[in-house]
Amino acid sequence: MGQPREKFATQMDAAILAELRLQARTEGRQIQSLIEEAVAALLAARKAGDRRARIMELHEASVARYEAVYKKLAE
Repeated sequence: MGQPREKFATQMDAAILAELRLQARTEGRQIQSLIEEAVAALLAARKAGDRRARIMELHEASVARYEAVYKKLAE
């Protein structure tokens, strides 16, 4: 069986909701499945962005610390 579900209420821009309803109808899906898919994609993208930011921090720290070594290696 799938994950437990929890009901909640929210509000959304009327034009976006209209597009969402149309998309759900077009795909033959429920609105809740489209919302769940969209939120999961948003969270995954944000997590990936967090990882990228951390990697960039480590890269910049490495360049700052070993700049002279990198210059020698580039020669």
